[in-house]
This record gives sequence, structure tokens and C-alpha cells, in this order.
Amino acid sequence: MGPYSPGINVNDHIWLSGQIDVDAGDDIGSQTRGTLAKIDDLLAAANSSKADLVKVTVMMTDIGFYGTINEVYAEWLGDTISPSRAAYEVSRLPGGALVEIVCEAFRNSGEYRTDLPAELEEALV
Repeated sequence: MGPYSPGINVNDHIWLSGQIDVDAGDDIGSQTRGTLAKIDDLLAAANSSKADLVKVTVMMTDIGFYGTINEVYAEWLGDTISPSRAAYEVSRLPGGALVEIVCEAFRNSGEYRTDLPAELEEALV
């Protein structure tokens, strides 16, 4: 869809370009699952996995999709420590996609990552 790489890594730092999957179906659940499967494949190609994710950005064409995206995303993450995340509604996405996901990871960081202390997390709410 343009002159870009689907992913770049420098040493152990991995950046994935925005991923979409319009071939997965025309509903938000299918597109989210398909997009996350692409992310799994790209991370595996970089000798990494979702356990190494540190930042995820989700763009959706309707904020009403937020709940479904969260359900699919939580199922995909499983027991993995959740990376930091931002989510935005946007007017349009390439190819008519309903969701686009951008990721950043550090290879082999999964075993070292931790959540913020609960008291700090509560203070930020």
C-alpha cells in the first residue's frame, strides 16, 4: 500500500508499521483477529513475540468498536503482561480497514518487563 517496511529492527528494538487485514472480513472482530495474527507473524520473523511488546497504538474508524477490539485483544494477549497502549478514533484507514495497529517491542524483554506498581497506577487514574 505504499513505500514502507512492515517492520524494522535495530539491535533488539523492533518497530512494526501499522498493520491492517481487510481480507479477514468486513467486521471489526475478524479484522482485529487478522491484524493481530499478522503482528504475531512479523514478531516471529524478528525472533520476538507479543511477550516483548512495550507499546501498542490502535486506530479505529469508529470508537464504538473499542469494546470488541478490547475483547479480541485481551484474548490474544492471554497471560502476557499488557504493553502500554493508546487508542484513537480516526476518520479513515487505508484500504477501507476498520482497525490499524502499530507496535513497538524489545526482543527478549518479556521476562524482564513488569507492570507499574498498583499504587502508582491508581494515582494516575
